[in-house]
This record gives sequence, structure tokens and C-alpha cells, in this order.
Amino acid sequence: MIIAIDGTAASGKGTLGRTLAMRLGLDYLDTGLLYRAVGLAVKQADMDLETASDDTLKLLVESLDLSQNFGPELRSSEIGELASKVAAIPQIRASLLEKQRDFAQRPPHSKGAVLDGRDIGSVVLPDADAKFFIDAAADIRATRRHLELKARGEDIDFSEVLSDIIKRDCRDKNRTVAPLIAASDAFFIDSSDKNAEEVLALCLDHLDGMREPQAANGL
Repeated sequence: MIIAIDGTAASGKGTLGRTLAMRLGLDYLDTGLLYRAVGLAVKQADMDLETASDDTLKLLVESLDLSQNFGPELRSSEIGELASKVAAIPQIRASLLEKQRDFAQRPPHSKGAVLDGRDIGSVVLPDADAKFFIDAAADIRATRRHLELKARGEDIDFSEVLSDIIKRDCRDKNRTVAPLIAASDAFFIDSSDKNAEEVLALCLDHLDGMREPQAANGL
């Protein structure tokens, strides 16, 4: 089984992806970390995204070991901002697209995979067996992200986090290549008033409902 999860920043899609994969015994890929890894590489190389050539960007992506366990530096607000910017660059998205599809088609440890991101159900895996789209009110998402950053020791004002969330939404939804949209066949969940366990339960119920017609038809 291949499951695609998309959603806005800090909506809870990453938590859902990890817990759903564990519950179902599937491999899991947080595709946002791929873009964060590229963002970190851009920072370390002191690269100007405005002037970098397509070939330079392609080589940058190909030089990354995306299978490594990245440290907490990828979770900083600065790297998150860079990730949003590199995700809007067509050459980078194209370079990472096949890596994501290859993971889904040949998961390393199981017979299926869960991938979360912003264009998984709409672009990366349009034929996924199940699709979910997670969203929440911007102020709720900013509160979650603010608490997360403070727990990591970052000294940042809530107003700055909220502003970053709104800007990120705008970039993600309005970029010309693979904008953030809910696939037409995705199961939508508003997590504004739901905790992680409640969101997981909704998804499991939906998956059970998908299996019932198949079982009735002997599939």
C-alpha cells in the first residue's frame, strides 16, 4: 500500500505520517526533510539562489546523501524558510521527484510506504492507494510551531512565527510548479481542534472504509 499525505506547515502531517507508518508497518519518508537538507546545503555553500544555474542546483541535489539521519539543525526556522524557497525552484523539484517516487515504488524495509509533503497526492504519487490532506487555522499552526521551536531552545516571538506560517502558505500555494493543493480524491482533515491521536483515528477509519468494498468484492 502507498499512502500520500499532504498539508500546510505545522498542520500535523509529519506526526500523522510517522504514526500511520508505524501502525501499518510501512516505510516512511518525510519529503519536507529533503528540501530542508537542500536548504541547509545552500546555506553551507553560501549560494545565491537568484543567480545559481540549473546545473549547479542539480549537482547540489545529487551530491547530497539523502539517506543519512539529519540532525536537529534541519528543524530550525531559518532552514524551514530556505526549504520553502528552494522548493519553489523547478530544477530542484525535478531532481527530487524521482528520488521520492523510487522510495515509494521500492520501499527499503516493507511492502508499502507513507510519504508526506505538499505535492505527494497531486504530483509525486497521483496513483497512491490512499490520499490525505491535513490543514488547520494559521494561528493554531503557528502556536504549535512556536512551542516546538521554543522546546528546541530558539528564542522567537509568536508574531514572527505566525508571519512565517502565512508567508509559507502563500509561497506554497502560489508557486508555478507543483503548488500546494488537495488532490481531488484526498480525504480532508481539519486538525485545528484535534490532537494527533484523533487525526490518526480518522485516517485509520477511512482506510478501513476503503477496505470494506474491496473485501465485499473478493479483492
